[in-house]
Amino acid sequence: MHERSSVGELADRLRSELDRYSPGEKLPSSRALVERFRVSPVTVSRALAQLAAEGLVVTRPGAGAFRARPQVPAAPAGDTSWQEVALSADGAADLVPRSVDASGVLVSLAAPPPGVIEFSGGYLHPCLQPERAMAAALSRAGRRPGAWGRPPVEGLPELREWFARSVGGPVTAAGVLVTSGGQSALTTALRALAPPGAPVLVESPTYPGMLAIARAAGLRPVPVPVDADGVRPALLADAFRASGARVFVCQPLFQNPTGAVLAPDRRGEVLGIARAAGAFVIEDDFVRRLVHEDAGPLPRPLAAEDPDGVVVHVCSLTKATSPSFRVSALVAHGPVLERLRAIQVVDTFFVPRPLQEAALELVGSPAWPRHLRALSAELRVRRDAMAAALRLHLPELALPHVPSGGYHLWLRLPDGTAESALTAAALRAGVALTPGRPYFSAEPPAGHLRLSFAAVAGAGEIAEGVRRLRSACDEVPG
Repeated sequence: MHERSSVGELADRLRSELDRYSPGEKLPSSRALVERFRVSPVTVSRALAQLAAEGLVVTRPGAGAFRARPQVPAAPAGDTSWQEVALSADGAADLVPRSVDASGVLVSLAAPPPGVIEFSGGYLHPCLQPERAMAAALSRAGRRPGAWGRPPVEGLPELREWFARSVGGPVTAAGVLVTSGGQSALTTALRALAPPGAPVLVESPTYPGMLAIARAAGLRPVPVPVDADGVRPALLADAFRASGARVFVCQPLFQNPTGAVLAPDRRGEVLGIARAAGAFVIEDDFVRRLVHEDAGPLPRPLAAEDPDGVVVHVCSLTKATSPSFRVSALVAHGPVLERLRAIQVVDTFFVPRPLQEAALELVGSPAWPRHLRALSAELRVRRDAMAAALRLHLPELALPHVPSGGYHLWLRLPDGTAESALTAAALRAGVALTPGRPYFSAEPPAGHLRLSFAAVAGAGEIAEGVRRLRSACDEVPG
């Protein structure tokens, strides 16, 4: 049985038996609980910690666990209705909105209810994460001299050098800032490059988290359509002229959600169009390390072909490791680097040094290339399993492109099918989906779904999830 489910089940059993003990009375020893319930000592420790966090038991090192004494009744809740006025007064005049719509981001962050297959996840399932390698790296990092001291605000020099080598081209360690996850890096970049109220060009469709960042900063997303070869240069040039924008945000490699790779003949054209407009390109290189086994050689990042400082590059270790391994980099060249650095320092000071040290330990270990090779092979298997199941059981859902990288497929719904109704029906059937609407900054051309194959336990769950989706589609009129 999975460790997490064992912990929850044991906590439920212990919680139901607490009435047998008087307040302050000692519970059975950890050894006794291990023998009685036939679980590991770690499971017992975590279950007791869960009850302690709920205020039901008290643990004392060396003495054991005791039933907690009754808590003092909480004071009556106050009246917070005044905040509604304070938070919205004169809000219509704000360049930067005070309220933020995070719904598009929360879809990929929220854990589905128990028993629901997670086709909506944006991160690797625990079975795909390099948990042992990360634990070993964190352990070694904690023993490094000075590991708990204050790091340079730009990041550890060795880690900046590693990121610079990963990008290649003219990039050096001097142009790298270590940041706390890709979302934080994108936020810093948009704040640095566009004032509140300004337009920002975005791919259409695009990552909802980036749209949320832009809108929270008071920016106006202007969509530029993407096709099978990435963003369309002619429309990009038109959008720069019509909007006066000075920023374009793109994902040239395995774009989210379409999976498109920017075609070789468009790469230089996109940089040239931005340079002619006096604009920056924010390159979100978010899944370079989630390449599939059959992908072949990857194109270099746009930043590796940009000596003029047009590109502000964002890359991260998070997608290939764990949602909690939030180590990423901002790469830039020229005066903009100082602005990026200043904003990051004001917002976050620096990325915790132990995490940076752990990142160095991880990427420098033999376990890192082994993990990437195993992940590449498994992602290909899962992608093929999902694509085959969809074509067999749901041929009415159009799958125009099967990518060779990333962690999801992008499907077009039949005309007349309501995204919201299908998403609700799928959840009732036991599978969580990501609707397509949040990926568009303007009206979408059709209904879509994004299905992740990385957040589930394996090919068996993929097959069962598609079966449940078939049931949901039969329930919703087309």
